[in-house]
Amino acid sequence: MEFQDVIRQRRMVRHYDTDRPVPPDVLDRILHNGLRAPSAGFSQGWAFLVLDDPAGVARFRAAVRPADDPDGWFAARVEAPLVIVPHSNKDAYLDRYAQPDKGYTDRSDAWWPAPYWDIDTGFAALQMMLTVVDAGLGACFFGLPAGRIGAFRAEFGVPPEFSPIGAISIGYSDEPPRDLRDRRRPAAEVLHRGQWGQPLTPG
Repeated sequence: MEFQDVIRQRRMVRHYDTDRPVPPDVLDRILHNGLRAPSAGFSQGWAFLVLDDPAGVARFRAAVRPADDPDGWFAARVEAPLVIVPHSNKDAYLDRYAQPDKGYTDRSDAWWPAPYWDIDTGFAALQMMLTVVDAGLGACFFGLPAGRIGAFRAEFGVPPEFSPIGAISIGYSDEPPRDLRDRRRPAAEVLHRGQWGQPLTPG
């Protein structure tokens, strides 16, 4: 698929044909491409929990389901043949930037202008999602209830230094095509050229 077609066709898919598993070679390509994402200092402070069987996905739903609002979170209702949970590791970045070529030996996070451990893990998640589209499948990135992170960690044995930034459901779409052009904010509202408030309209 041409790259522009991948970008044009990417959208959040929430309903899948659960009878069609993700082929092993496609899963391998999704994971391989995610691991090629950029990271600050090449820290690669990420890890990915792959749930590729119905039992694993069911355990995921049960672990993240809030008792007071079980239907309010897509995480607690997700039905997909594949779920990948990206995790970021802040310590990997603090350790990397305490090395001699970086020189922040106190391992402080005070000078970091943004949490690049989360940002870089998000880059990896997006590369996975674009790979999914290129393979003819659909995906959705969604959040986990903050109050259920502990239960999720306990259920899947996630070490304390790793934090889930969300999850990605993946499978063959069972949704009709949608045209989202009318729902996107006008380019003139979000693109600024040379000075904030000076719109840049793509030609």
